[in-house]
Amino acid sequence: MNAFKEDVEVLRGVPIFASVDAAKLKLLAFASQRLVFDEGQTLCKEGERGEQAYVIVKGEADVFVRAGEYDIRVASVGRNDFVGDIAILCDTPRTATVRATSRCETLAIGKAQLMGLLRSFPEMSIAIMRVLASRLERTNHALAEAQRLAKAH
Repeated sequence: MNAFKEDVEVLRGVPIFASVDAAKLKLLAFASQRLVFDEGQTLCKEGERGEQAYVIVKGEADVFVRAGEYDIRVASVGRNDFVGDIAILCDTPRTATVRATSRCETLAIGKAQLMGLLRSFPEMSIAIMRVLASRLERTNHALAEAQRLAKAH
């Protein structure tokens, strides 16, 4: 399978893009940029401005949030996961740091492309809200667990 077809298939596997028709996915794949991150490299850093989000094509990464002087791992992500999107969608600084735990091939999707897709497919907003709510719950749970462990020591 060539890289373009693989990119379209990966996008099709991302839950928030499930309602997007094939032609729009092809346009999004064409407009996106393939970026590779080596193990240990940072895809996005908490507090920085975000201009693009990433769909993981191959590899894995961990998601960390800063709690005081510690970085707390709140999630591990891999193929078909979408990261870095909150900064674009909410026009806020990055809310987490994403660091590759293996060589990661990604599709970088710019803010303009993502916002254009949302205008064309408003039903994506519901899927995005569900994903964001799930992430918030997972992050809150991880932070509460970290606080519990810190108090125990």
